[in-house]
Amino acid sequence: MSIWEYANPKKFMQTSDRVLPVVVPLAIIAVVAGLIWGFFFTPDDYKQGSTVKIIYLHVPAAMMAINIWVMMLVASLIWLVRRHHVSALAAKAAAPVGIVMTLIALLTGAIWGEPMWGTWWEWDPRLTSFLILFLFYLGYIALWSAIDDPDTAADLTGVLCLVGSVFAILSRYAVNFWNQGLHQGASLSLDKEEHVADVFWLPLMLCIAGFILMFVALVLVRTRTEIRLRRLAALQARERMA
Repeated sequence: MSIWEYANPKKFMQTSDRVLPVVVPLAIIAVVAGLIWGFFFTPDDYKQGSTVKIIYLHVPAAMMAINIWVMMLVASLIWLVRRHHVSALAAKAAAPVGIVMTLIALLTGAIWGEPMWGTWWEWDPRLTSFLILFLFYLGYIALWSAIDDPDTAADLTGVLCLVGSVFAILSRYAVNFWNQGLHQGASLSLDKEEHVADVFWLPLMLCIAGFILMFVALVLVRTRTEIRLRRLAALQARERMA
């Protein structure tokens, strides 16, 4: 069996129809359990107090914002190289989810940063690159809406996705590229000196898993919708020609 079989809309619909009933409840359980565990059953941080608990929203959302763009990049490259329509539609379906995750990361970062830094916003390298990534998400969605021909829209948004990937990388590694700025280092690290304390780590992992499953579920549902809309448009075009 080849992975390219799933580029067939019929195969994708059949497979996603079997996957969704499993992924959706797992996503709900993981997100709800992780947030309840993190917000109500973990201690306050000795430096940051209860504000540290926003980590259970901020970190998963920030991770997903970047990785969703990477997923869109891969799907766009598949479209540009192999012209598989499902991959283009999957990239289109992922963008609204990605922009919501980016917005959550920006808002929770501001809420977390104000008591820590004394300001809601700072032109820190990571914060600035994240804001630019948000604007790229906006541009990507707007470009899809502005172009009537779906293949042309997929081509142009694919190129935009390539350009925006630079800022996705900057968002992930800005703290490593520039040692200046207020933003802390990564909460999850192989370095024990930088890694979040174990008491916060387990519920954080559960939240991250929940956000990943939630993204998978949303993209499958939205891609299925895009496929149906494409079929409907094709049928309407045939009726007009008849």
